[in-house]
Amino acid sequence: MQQPTARDLFRIFSRIGLTSFGGGLSGWLMREFVQDRRWMTEEEFLNGLAISQALPGVNVTNMSIWIGFHLVGPRGAMAGLAGILLPPAVLVVLISVAFALLSGYPLVHVWLAGAAAAAIGLSLSMTITAVRRVRRRVLPLLLMVLVFVMVAVLRLSLVWVVAIVAPISVALEYARLRREARAR
Repeated sequence: MQQPTARDLFRIFSRIGLTSFGGGLSGWLMREFVQDRRWMTEEEFLNGLAISQALPGVNVTNMSIWIGFHLVGPRGAMAGLAGILLPPAVLVVLISVAFALLSGYPLVHVWLAGAAAAAIGLSLSMTITAVRRVRRRVLPLLLMVLVFVMVAVLRLSLVWVVAIVAPISVALEYARLRREARAR
């Protein structure tokens, strides 16, 4: 299997960025790098996704940097970031000009609703794939419920939730990995 180059990553991230609308990019990335090209395992991808979601900033931007660095190193990180940002940014400017000119037509609004539905479907597909692959253990499930309650029910700031729960989650996983290593 051929190793990817920075040019390959720029091209792939540009295509994904140019053809994905309104979210669902994680699903495209997983399909591209795990299922189609087999450049990384599902576990590697999901670990990178978890890190990308925990860090500040846009998840897909974080993910492009992580995948690029994981596969090629610093040049890959720069190529992934440039590919996911630059071509789509140019396209967004062009689309916004076109939308300003065409916004009075109802068909444009129908098209946007269809694009939003597709993005929701991709996000749901990624969620289902991730949930099916994650090992079922009590503590991670309890932390997931805790985060849900803190954010959705108690409406606590996401910054505080991450600041409180992330170190706990990392410490628990670290302890689990150490116990497994000692058991071997």
